[in-house]
Amino acid sequence: METGAVFAGIQSTLTHLLRSSPIAIKLFHPSFNGRTQYCPLPLKLQKQSRLLASYRNDSSDYNEGTILRVDSHASNATPELADIDWDNLGFSLLPTDYMYIMKCSQGESFSKGELLRFGNIELNPSSGILNYGQGLLEGLKAYRKGDGKILLFQPKENALRLKIGAERMCMPSPTVEQFMEAVKLTVLANERWIPPPGKGSLYIRPLLMGSGPVLGLAPAPEFTFLIYASPVGNYFKEGLAPINLIVETEMHRATPGGSGNVKTIGNYAPVLKAQSVAKAKGYSDVLYLDSVHNKYLEEVSSCNIFIVKGNTIATPALKGTILPGITRKSIIDVASSLGFQVEERSVSVEELFEADEVFCTGTAVVVSPVGSITYLGKRIAYGSNGSVGIVSRQLYSALTSLQMGVTEDKMGWIVELN
Repeated sequence: METGAVFAGIQSTLTHLLRSSPIAIKLFHPSFNGRTQYCPLPLKLQKQSRLLASYRNDSSDYNEGTILRVDSHASNATPELADIDWDNLGFSLLPTDYMYIMKCSQGESFSKGELLRFGNIELNPSSGILNYGQGLLEGLKAYRKGDGKILLFQPKENALRLKIGAERMCMPSPTVEQFMEAVKLTVLANERWIPPPGKGSLYIRPLLMGSGPVLGLAPAPEFTFLIYASPVGNYFKEGLAPINLIVETEMHRATPGGSGNVKTIGNYAPVLKAQSVAKAKGYSDVLYLDSVHNKYLEEVSSCNIFIVKGNTIATPALKGTILPGITRKSIIDVASSLGFQVEERSVSVEELFEADEVFCTGTAVVVSPVGSITYLGKRIAYGSNGSVGIVSRQLYSALTSLQMGVTEDKMGWIVELN
């Protein structure tokens, strides 16, 4: 049953991924202490199961840790969905069946990765990630269409951003092709965890870390690229309903010359204090100002920020302290295609008082309308009676319809898996 589960978890991969080369799949010892709930073997894949059983019985080379190379031609079976409450998904971890891991040493390149059952990983106490924060993260989503097809939104952009961040953090990175293959493998291995259409998405979290031991301050001698996934609903409990922000005037998210423009893990823990204080006061999140003048908008804890005035949409320009969000870039393109004038420039905090609407963007939140912002004790409200702004709703609808395959992808952003 355990080996059957491996084939069940990667069924679509056998048909759709990298037909020019076979796929590496690891078989696991039954004593592996992973999740007890995993994808059963679909009837349409019993042929592959018999093939595996034959190999196990006939080959003297087989052992439970063997890496099999499987031809990329098989039945396109769809597993049953996981037995969870799809109507009440939040944004928290629901462990799925498989994760992807690939390693390489300093001065070398990533080569071959493998799917493993989702579970804990081993790290040396002296690893670079634990001691010096040498690590990056990414985030992207997979959606299920009504016809069962699975869609990824702009995964190449995540691969390119990871490469830029890796160079900044002195780490090797997977090639764009390796990143894309690993994402596809992970998604298809966890296909039964992709929510039904309209119920949410499968959030995909790639990690790149210095996993080798290092005592003195230096790049780690070994690096690990890992991907796991979890089904998610809305990031903010309000959903599409407006959120309430407070402007932070004492602490800053990033400084010029720092690492605010790459998705390093070190950018996130420092915002927790201000965020916790804000949430304790009833706010949804924190809006940060620049660290030089303390007057220009930068971003929310994990989102980019936009303001709307008439037909003009403005967002802070990328100057090295703001993360170049993929959803940010997408909204700029979508808004421009809809006839809005989009400006990337310095946006002063005073402009919040004159704005018609304010909204946030990010992979997790997509588009999140802002209902109010509090700055130096003064509350600025947008909309009336908690309503979502017209522009925010229009952009949210346009982008999510594209992501979910409801409207035609004229941008070339969608990668269809099956």
